[in-house]
Amino acid sequence: MCGIAGFIDFKKQSTAEHLKGMSSCLQHRGPDGQGSYFAEGREAAIGLGHRRLSIIDLSTAANQPMHFDGLHVVFNGEIYNYAEIRDELQRRGHAFSTHSDTEVILHAWREWGGDAVHRWHGMFAIALYDEKKNEAVFIRDRAGVKPLNYYWKEGLFLFGSELKTLVAHPAFKKEINPGAVASFLQYGYVSHPHCIYRDTYKLKPGYLLRINLATQQIAEEQYWNVYDYYNKPKLRIELPEAIAETERKLVKAFQYRTVADVPVGVFLSGGYDSTCVTALLQKNSSEKLKTFTIGTTDEKLNEAPFAKQIAQHLGTEHTEYYCTPKEALEIIPDLPHFYDEPFADSSAIPTILVSRLARKKVTVALSADAGDEIFAGYNRYDYISRYGKKLSSIPKPVRKMAVAAMASVSSEKIPYLRNKQNFHSRYDKLKNLLNDPSPSELLKNLSQVFTGPEIKALFAQPVKELSTAHTSTELKAGYSDPFSYMMAIDYQTYMVDDILQKVDRATMSVSLEGREPFLDQDIIEWAAQLPSEYKYRNGQKKYILKEIVHKYVPKEIMERPKMGFGIPVETWLTNELRPLVEEYLSEHSLQQHGLFNVSAVQKTVADFFNGRKEKHLKVWYLLMFQMWYKQWMA
Repeated sequence: MCGIAGFIDFKKQSTAEHLKGMSSCLQHRGPDGQGSYFAEGREAAIGLGHRRLSIIDLSTAANQPMHFDGLHVVFNGEIYNYAEIRDELQRRGHAFSTHSDTEVILHAWREWGGDAVHRWHGMFAIALYDEKKNEAVFIRDRAGVKPLNYYWKEGLFLFGSELKTLVAHPAFKKEINPGAVASFLQYGYVSHPHCIYRDTYKLKPGYLLRINLATQQIAEEQYWNVYDYYNKPKLRIELPEAIAETERKLVKAFQYRTVADVPVGVFLSGGYDSTCVTALLQKNSSEKLKTFTIGTTDEKLNEAPFAKQIAQHLGTEHTEYYCTPKEALEIIPDLPHFYDEPFADSSAIPTILVSRLARKKVTVALSADAGDEIFAGYNRYDYISRYGKKLSSIPKPVRKMAVAAMASVSSEKIPYLRNKQNFHSRYDKLKNLLNDPSPSELLKNLSQVFTGPEIKALFAQPVKELSTAHTSTELKAGYSDPFSYMMAIDYQTYMVDDILQKVDRATMSVSLEGREPFLDQDIIEWAAQLPSEYKYRNGQKKYILKEIVHKYVPKEIMERPKMGFGIPVETWLTNELRPLVEEYLSEHSLQQHGLFNVSAVQKTVADFFNGRKEKHLKVWYLLMFQMWYKQWMA
């Protein structure tokens, strides 16, 4: 795991010193070494910078940038099946001088060209300069575990693992993209391929980008698409066979992610996903697996005792730490630095805390994300099951009459109910769903914090909605069901831009490599073709995954209401964080950028402090944006 940065400057104004400045921003991602490659070619100045966190082949011979036969590469991530690929390349006559996966990338690219990417099982963000073909290639892994940002303007191409590397280049122009701000306020993150800055992008998962140095032409190529598997007929397979085959694929993928020359551990929350990872790895290991849990002093939010019980049952070497509210609160001022684009998922706080805990004993930690997106684990899948068909069964004329009636009566004017928490939000969402009860509308209503009309009222000037995977229509009608639709959208949006970004920045903030065992391509390619009723069965989410877990951990330990390490944002905003709200959402602070209608923001804040507690997320999102703005723009 590392950090990469660099440039292709067709005006040849960038220097080796500029490259050093960009790379130095990523010391937290790679404290074990640094390297650079700078060349002033015929068409452009080319810089490749690298910060190293040593995981595989700890020798200096594996340092980057690495070079072979006119190829130069910097790489962030891991190719888990690199040993198998190296064996095949050796049979084809290739000789290796290291035991690193980076060297395998170079030889594989020279042997197979772009087809090499189809052989790689891993997480990766790769920047590769090919002198022979006079081109640069940038590649991001299928699921989007590793980030890769780039900037393209006036003959200057910049790239980096984090936006701060681009900002460090003196020619980078920091101009806010208002559409990206709107995306953030709707979802809590800026949806890819967009970034908070103009002319700046995230390379999409499953894509590679080529730059022809002779013509300056940039072309994107998609090499993998999750919809290719959702758009296949469902497998005709009996449930017991499906469970057995799913477990086999999980075991293989999980074991791949233990390949390292440094200590490896697992984040164990006590939920089904992390328990599945822990159980399947521990059953095949003669050594005790290292597991880590963060607890909280709030018993209503604390799952640490359950995680400890599971660890004891499975026989892991378990470490837990109970953090105080003060320790959690102290992280908030640092969030804009590590999440250098506006980011509002408050679970970043416990993720940073558990990363700090794990880093004391291991250099690699497995995080059990994506079980919900792959096996239908979110509460919104319950909603589509319970309410989707009911709403759709209401005759359209009746729904339209109800919508018209609700539109003529403001929720503020309804006696008694107007004082109930969340009533106004639910009233608006019900109106939207009666108007359009489709899965896409349900997902939008359950995902967005600021709705489209609220965004329109909030911004001082009209904002154009960005085109993102949220509105994808790639799922073909013949293979579409509400669960497949929502899981595919979640896999391409919330998972990539929220969950994976959260874990990457949190783990890297303490130089810890985070790995995602559920995100091997074999798992999603298999699960996408399973019948939806094997994943969501008789009202039970993640059915097939739970059946696997119950083989190793008794139901009575696992079956309990899920709590998670929740951050009491509403309470904090009312008390400890109120001074920050008053400072950052003041008229003076808001006028610094002029993006928002000040009165609309202040009404939202006043409503919250006057008892409209359902607006706490709106206030939190606005606060997170303002704190980011002060860190990076003021």
